[in-house]
Amino acid sequence: MKQAGLLAGTGMMLMGVAGLAPAQADEADSVVRKPMPGSSLPRVHADYSMFHFVPRGDEVTVQPERNRLLFRKKSGQPDGYGERRGAAIVYYDSSGKPVRIQRLTPEELDRMNQ
Repeated sequence: MKQAGLLAGTGMMLMGVAGLAPAQADEADSVVRKPMPGSSLPRVHADYSMFHFVPRGDEVTVQPERNRLLFRKKSGQPDGYGERRGAAIVYYDSSGKPVRIQRLTPEELDRMNQ
């Protein structure tokens, strides 16, 4: 029974992700915040330049322990996040639904893995 539920959930996720629009660079100014306080990980420089889509006017918070950028509106409300998943970056809306997929180029993959 658990396997059937897992397979159904995976199938629905794949169907939803297949029709997503590719990510495009956003020319808007965004505010980048420092990593979340309380992170137990050592401070290491991480390159997030591969994240090409940032909602216009949003503030960005870095979560290095999850390879994730959090997006917040100026009012402080969550506006989604972008997270690296294998050879792609998946962008989610504020409810956690995937809305964009950005496939990484071989050069970007090499840069992220260094």
